[in-house]
Amino acid sequence: MPNLDSATFLTAANAGFITELYARFLENPDAVDESWRSVFSNIGDDLSAVLSDMRRLAWPRPTDGATSAARADGEAFHRAATDSICALNLIRAYRVRGHLEADLDPLRLEKRGPYPELDYRSYGFTEADLDREIFINNLLGRERAKLHAIIAILRATYCGTIGVEYMHIQVPAERAWIQERFEKQGRPALAASVKKEILRTLTVAETFERFLDRWYTGTKRFGIEGAESLMPALEAILHRGSELGIREFVIGMPHRGRLNVLANFVGKPFTAIFAEFQGNATQPEHVHGSGDVKYHLGTSVDREVGGRTVHLSLAANPSHLEAVDPVVLGKVRAKQYQRGDSERSQAAGILMHGDAAFAGQGLVAEALEPLSFRCREGRPGADLPRQRR
Repeated sequence: MPNLDSATFLTAANAGFITELYARFLENPDAVDESWRSVFSNIGDDLSAVLSDMRRLAWPRPTDGATSAARADGEAFHRAATDSICALNLIRAYRVRGHLEADLDPLRLEKRGPYPELDYRSYGFTEADLDREIFINNLLGRERAKLHAIIAILRATYCGTIGVEYMHIQVPAERAWIQERFEKQGRPALAASVKKEILRTLTVAETFERFLDRWYTGTKRFGIEGAESLMPALEAILHRGSELGIREFVIGMPHRGRLNVLANFVGKPFTAIFAEFQGNATQPEHVHGSGDVKYHLGTSVDREVGGRTVHLSLAANPSHLEAVDPVVLGKVRAKQYQRGDSERSQAAGILMHGDAAFAGQGLVAEALEPLSFRCREGRPGADLPRQRR
């Protein structure tokens, strides 16, 4: 038997086995092997201490209470996991179908929903679960949230006055971009001055339409009624674009709202518009008329925006509305070339479409296809990098 100082078997892992052998040795030395008798003969612990060690090291058998506690823990874990899965399914349902219950009818003329996919009861929850906290893994900006808070966030995000449908997008990065910005909590509120400016823009647009309707009743004009929000949207694009360094915008749009855009955004004189309503020429070279209707015409003007001069040009529009799209794209590219704008950051196009035109006319899709243009060596623009849209 080796010396105790060099024995490697005296470790914590062997303590229970050695203690049991030692207890046998104390009861009957002949009950253990001779090699162990020689080792235990030099140990002075009494039997009570050894038995105490054995009781401390022995693995306790589970009692009925311990078994019940373990079973309760397992049930709680299963319930928490089920709640998380159901909550994630509820969140996805709002991302896919939430727009179906969006508040898009201020007159309440059409009843929308409710849709079972957006009801928390469809996922196994009850009213008793509304105050239960659920782990949602940092979705909606929270690691854990009560069910009623999750529903409130989803309703405010996807069922408010703006409906968004984006989960069909096949590019994950594009889908995530929209999702991140829509689900972002704590959106900055508009300053009072900005709200007043939006109200002023809307008031000017509506007053213009009312004036035309009163003085030129029955005259075809393709008013902007129902789409007045286009005007503050264009103003926001103009101001933000000028801050980013854009010095020229080329605009293509349908008939609807065109006169309002000409008068209140591009800045065509009211006298010229009213003269066209009366059938008079607005330019000396057009003494016999231009031969086109007023809601087909365009114009070009400089506007001062935040101390910067931005040139705006609204392309003339034919009756086949979307034929203007490639014209605008070509004008923008030409202006970029004339300015030496290799970064494509000084001239931009704004294309607007009606719902039916966007979905039904091939020119729109064709205009979206050419993501880049590269001219051959020796041709204009050969030194320009690829254009991104």
